[in-house]
Amino acid sequence: MHFRVSKKAHLISYEMSKRIKTHFDIEFLDHVAIRVKNLNLSVQWYSEVLGLKKMQLEQWGAFPIFMLAGKSGIALFPEREQEKASSLGHSRTCVDHFAFQVTIENYNKAKTTFNDLKISYEEQDHHYFHSIYIQDPDNHTVELTTLAVEPTPFYKGQIS
Repeated sequence: MHFRVSKKAHLISYEMSKRIKTHFDIEFLDHVAIRVKNLNLSVQWYSEVLGLKKMQLEQWGAFPIFMLAGKSGIALFPEREQEKASSLGHSRTCVDHFAFQVTIENYNKAKTTFNDLKISYEEQDHHYFHSIYIQDPDNHTVELTTLAVEPTPFYKGQIS
């Protein structure tokens, strides 16, 4: 699924980004919230296929269920019977895909694991990154990506 942004919206966003100076830094992607048809099946899949660790706090009730890799992960919620419009006017939101970064060693181990589990995947070369794409039980696209260049210059924007 690809979303198209109008040229006007893109230019407005770009112009705002040139004027606005944030006074904070983002540390890392904390989580992506996804709605799933079967919470238990999704917990099992993310645990067995990607090795994510389940975290479910009593204070939260039955959901969300966090599936974590270190400090990043996904928050699983049950799918809604009927989506209601949010305060932003969206009747529903979709996630195109989400990505976990892995080392090149773990990237290669993931391919072996997926082959062993007979999970089909698509591999793409994004010049600076190499990525594997798989589908979870609800057809969300999950990406495992590894940096193909030195990380320090890349993340400091010193690479062409």
